[in-house]
Amino acid sequence: MGFEHKSVLLEETINGLNIRPDGTYVDGTLGGGGHAYEIARRLSDKGSIIGIDQDAAAIEAAGIRLKDFGEKVTIVRSNYCEMKSRLHELGIDKVDGIILDLGVSSYQLDTAERGFSYREDAPLDMRMDTRQTMTARDIVNDYSEMELYRVIRDYGEDKFAKNIAKHIVAARGRAAIETTGQLTQIIRESIPMKYQKMSGHPAKRTFQAIRIELNRELDVLRDSLDDMIDLLKPGGRLCIITFHSLEDRIVKSAFRKNENPCTCPPDFPVCVCGNVSKGKVITKKPILPSKEEQEYNSRSKSAKLRIFERA
Repeated sequence: MGFEHKSVLLEETINGLNIRPDGTYVDGTLGGGGHAYEIARRLSDKGSIIGIDQDAAAIEAAGIRLKDFGEKVTIVRSNYCEMKSRLHELGIDKVDGIILDLGVSSYQLDTAERGFSYREDAPLDMRMDTRQTMTARDIVNDYSEMELYRVIRDYGEDKFAKNIAKHIVAARGRAAIETTGQLTQIIRESIPMKYQKMSGHPAKRTFQAIRIELNRELDVLRDSLDDMIDLLKPGGRLCIITFHSLEDRIVKSAFRKNENPCTCPPDFPVCVCGNVSKGKVITKKPILPSKEEQEYNSRSKSAKLRIFERA
């Protein structure tokens, strides 16, 4: 199947970028190229967009989708945490806007053999970058019960994390857990039936947790935000779409810290710490998908968009 990803909050993000026709833009999570296509469409011959993704299938699909824009578009296979050095290699020092869409693409979820989905039986993989050696199978079979509990509790926010971790360890004691189907069955057996009826698919939270841990998604985000703000020209904007409360919290606090980095005690009459604001948060509250969007794209339900503008 083709690489498809319904771009969530597409219009809101494009508007939020405040596109200058001859500007330079970066899509740090290129995916199938949905956001990048809309940015490229608004650029003059002097404008350019750099698309970054670590997924080979995404790179291929976006290359096809964006080919008509010719030299306006440059595609790089990398993780967005390496954005600064990748742009430097291209001779780019500052940009007019950056976008990150932190959702897993529909393609990754729907391609069974990638092992992201609890709805299909496939090898436990979940790597965003298939060049990485460690897979979800390693986490499920090698992490201690305590580590599994921490991952499922913190990244899956699942109240049955302790029980799920215990069941995983008991099951792998009999035989290694190799597939998404086996793991899903173990999770089902760990959660009381009455809860399973009420709250969506029982494996959803655990799968999300393992994926975040494997791909170091929160660390990568946390370590990249200041760099990205530093890459912006004055008036340049950073738009980030999150799908998880922990991601959203990281973005919110980084934006706030860059807007008001003063560390002086509140009772000091003047600031003496010397920390200077790098800009302002445009979204005091995150922008959420419309009712219509939530209806036609159920994966948009948890999406939140936050925007920062460089001073």
